Amino acid sequence: MRIYPLSEGCFSIDSTKVFVPFEKSNEQFQNRPKGSILVEVQPFVVITEKDIILLDTGLGYHHKEGILQIHANLMALGINPSSVTKVFLSHLHKDHIGGISYMHPAHQERFISFPYAKYYVQKRNFDEVIENSKDPNVRTQVETLAAFSGVEWLTEDEGIIDDLIHYQVTGAHSPFHQVAWIKENGETLFFGADVAPQLQQMKSKFVAKYDLDGKKSMEYRQTWWLEGAKEQWTFAFYHDLTHPTHIPTL
Repeated sequence: MRIYPLSEGCFSIDSTKVFVPFEKSNEQFQNRPKGSILVEVQPFVVITEKDIILLDTGLGYHHKEGILQIHANLMALGINPSSVTKVFLSHLHKDHIGGISYMHPAHQERFISFPYAKYYVQKRNFDEVIENSKDPNVRTQVETLAAFSGVEWLTEDEGIIDDLIHYQVTGAHSPFHQVAWIKENGETLFFGADVAPQLQQMKSKFVAKYDLDGKKSMEYRQTWWLEGAKEQWTFAFYHDLTHPTHIPTL
């Protein structure tokens, strides 16, 4: 099993929830906007014996040549985006779903970004967004899923996908946020998305104000960190600035 981060860059984000591109220099770190936090946005591609799996799809920005950035990042690794077989969506926040589909610059028509993949989505999360979201970009991406035949709707709190991906709904960051373990040949990759977004949060008792239930998120992180250290999981951190992956030790 091989895993690669597909970084879309560093961003500052504050109470407005707008992702502002940010240079990772010492001077910039010291002068970032008051009240903001700095995050990386990095989906992951996981290559197993039979599958090419995407873990979330990023912000949906376009490369300077007009190519969808996540497509450009995959091609830089020698991976044809059409060869992706599975797309696992942890939750339907804009920085995780922007690459579900894209508007073709020439045809002005929307296309699903990974047409030969199966998209795995929590149905309750989908229903919640359709009912409550007022963000037109989020709604557009989520509504695209409803029209795509390649969606596998997940309806349980926990389950197994193709004897490969074990998923679990945590509800700690958002109501139907889900995490995933990918297991193959004795290796385990853990993707905690926004409940386990950065290495430092795993090492400290940190309660985040942006979580639906910050205490619950902290408790999950402590449990996962201990279990991961014992079993030598590889952690994939979606928002870590310097450590996209990490294997803990006891």
